[in-house]
Amino acid sequence: MLLCLSPAWLTKVPAPGQPGEAALLVSKAVSFHPGGLTFLDDFVPPRRATYFLAGLGLGPGRGREAAELARDLTCPTGASAELARLLEDRLLTRRLLARQGDVAVPATLAFTYKPPALLRGGDASPGLRLVELNGKEGQETLVKEEVGAFLHSEALGDALQVAMKLSGWRWRGRQAMRLYPRAELGPVVDTVLALLEKLEEEESVLVEAVCPPARLPFPGSPPPGPELALRICAVVCRTQGDRPLLSKVVCSVGRGDRPLRHQSSLPRTLEAALAQCGLGEASQVAVVRQRVKAAAEAALAAVLTLEAGLSAEQRGGRQVHTDFLGVDFALTVAGRALTPVALELNGDLCLEACGALEGLWAAPRPGLAAEEAAAAPLVETMLRRSARCLMEGKQLLLLGAGGVSKKFVWEAARDYGLKLHLVESDPNHFASQLVQTFIHFDVTEHRRDEENARMLAELVRARGLQLDGCFSYWDDCLVLTALLCQELGLPCNPPAAMHLAKQKSRTQLHLLCRHGPPWPAPSLYAVPCCPLESKADVDRAVRQVPLPGVMKLEFGAGAVGVRLVEDASQCHEHFSRIARDLQGEADHPGIGLGWGNAMLLMEFIEGTEHDVDLVLFGGRLLAAFVSDNGPTRLPGFTETAACMPTGLAPEQEAQLVQAAFRCCLGCGLLDGVFNVELKLTRAGPRLIEINPRMGGFYLRDWILELYGVDLLLAAAMVACGLRPALPAHPRARGHLVGVMCLVSQHLQALSSTASRETLQALHDQGLLRLNLLEETLVPGEYEEPYCSVACAGPSPAEARLRLLGLCQGLGIDGPHYPVAYFLSHFK
Repeated sequence: MLLCLSPAWLTKVPAPGQPGEAALLVSKAVSFHPGGLTFLDDFVPPRRATYFLAGLGLGPGRGREAAELARDLTCPTGASAELARLLEDRLLTRRLLARQGDVAVPATLAFTYKPPALLRGGDASPGLRLVELNGKEGQETLVKEEVGAFLHSEALGDALQVAMKLSGWRWRGRQAMRLYPRAELGPVVDTVLALLEKLEEEESVLVEAVCPPARLPFPGSPPPGPELALRICAVVCRTQGDRPLLSKVVCSVGRGDRPLRHQSSLPRTLEAALAQCGLGEASQVAVVRQRVKAAAEAALAAVLTLEAGLSAEQRGGRQVHTDFLGVDFALTVAGRALTPVALELNGDLCLEACGALEGLWAAPRPGLAAEEAAAAPLVETMLRRSARCLMEGKQLLLLGAGGVSKKFVWEAARDYGLKLHLVESDPNHFASQLVQTFIHFDVTEHRRDEENARMLAELVRARGLQLDGCFSYWDDCLVLTALLCQELGLPCNPPAAMHLAKQKSRTQLHLLCRHGPPWPAPSLYAVPCCPLESKADVDRAVRQVPLPGVMKLEFGAGAVGVRLVEDASQCHEHFSRIARDLQGEADHPGIGLGWGNAMLLMEFIEGTEHDVDLVLFGGRLLAAFVSDNGPTRLPGFTETAACMPTGLAPEQEAQLVQAAFRCCLGCGLLDGVFNVELKLTRAGPRLIEINPRMGGFYLRDWILELYGVDLLLAAAMVACGLRPALPAHPRARGHLVGVMCLVSQHLQALSSTASRETLQALHDQGLLRLNLLEETLVPGEYEEPYCSVACAGPSPAEARLRLLGLCQGLGIDGPHYPVAYFLSHFK
């Protein structure tokens, strides 16, 4: 992230192939480094900006130059003069918020001269009266009638004063607000007529109610002196999926009979400001905060809706979007409830006020935890949009299309502007029509992976594909992908590391020997096991591995064929069953039988099960997401339920992340997105297995929903040798609790009350999250989950109760599939 203190440090150059747009180049900037170090850097050649946020001013000087720089850029832009001009029009924003319904605004009478197109027509808004004028002179009678009616209207409520101001971008910060008693009709009319003479086209004169300060109950007698008023400033940011998120609230306290302004009052927290005005009850403060949050987020939602209807020219460029907004509120009483009333929208002022408040904690003191900066969600959005800019047009080779559960890949690739070239065994796969290039190639015979990698490399060269990266999220293709990257000279983990992680017994036995340094060593997390290829191996394994144990396929996926075994006879019985039923790829496609059906026996570990999804780059941990799994249905190990974010204590969560990270490094996995399955025992984390690819089932979808981080995009960036910029401590925006549906247990419900169409309709209504994992309702002994259904909530308890009620209503819950028991781990 670079700070440019002069427009002269930036240059716009025409963008090839994009007429009318320009790339932004940085030749000089201030750069920032850990420890508070800053440097003034010169860049030769200049660096290309992948995101631009300008401090815009519409008057003469650098603000205007910055506005010109921001116009029609190829890179994402967080503001423009065109959008700023709309937000500076208080009448337009007042009408926008009044129509939103979730935002209270002061009662307003507006006289507008030749209003802009966005203000013409449309339905009237409660409490907002718009009078269109054909001229600025000869309006005395009309003005007197309208002002008189307004001052006597019920819309003003308990207001004793009205404020007079000019509305329009030209007047921002250039006028003093005039206050008059509500009873003085003459002075108000005279002032309106005087202000009308100053109007230009698309400008307005506003007469608005001054919200009376809320009289808060003081314990005992109120303090002497004038009544205090509160001005609340909220910063709200645009996050993943164009959803608003309140970042921070900062307040000013001052005399109730004078206007409160940003730079003329000291910033303080909402709690401190309310306490100063007499409201110290925590529950009441929480109610006020929630109302501010709802109103501020609704305000940004209204602005984003307005933007969505504007052309690129009206916004100032194709890539221009409002990424943050400041909303100023007065706190008043409406309907016997404390209500924040939106006064105006701004950009930088509220963010500056938050910065001033954060400056109070610049010098750390013992016992005080630093609050997250108000700009943190904004920075996440900047980085997310920057990543999209970097990845747009990248050419990626993808090995293995996967099934219906991976349909999101093709939608995301189109959204990100990725150019995908697919290698797939099925010539009729639906994805063959959704990619730039389709290469039909049998990738299921993994004993020939090295030979296949050479043949694929020749096919790629013969087609003249200029690739930026190559990756896979499909278990069957991971080792082949690493070998192919090696052949093509593309970034990837070493094939030996990928093979080590793919073969489960080799993973555990290798890590058992890794005693460090560094510490904690991977050996602390590994579990004793023994590979099984013959009946003799079973006899040997029973002597070496304590029982009960777990038998599973060496290269298996989706928990197919995994079973709890309690004695030697069960071990032999299960080994024989798998040897008979799952001999090759045709017996159960996509679970790794192309490597054979060898098995392993590992010790059964007591404890709760968890997934840790990691993003690594150059051996550094960039992000980690921990989820909790419910109890499996023994003797099989098919997943039943899950919860995210984890309900574990922070130290236990950190232990799981450390274990997953150390195990990946111990296997030589340094770059990529990995899913690590662990159990948390009383002695600490223990490894179940490493999946050296993006987490399956619902995990990518949940992480994107809760944290705004797309593991698919992160995997694609790492494959191109680009370091994803991810939040070090991502904040979840809620909680998700989900349960799996199995054909063997839910065939009747899935064919009736919980049909695919019913579940999809509930998903579309926002009542649940559906992740379809299989295409058909075909029961079988070695089954994988058909789908996952989940409910969201502000707390795990609320999400859990919603899901339980839903499962009972849909027929998913039952005596043979007790959803309440599966969710009991999350209490």
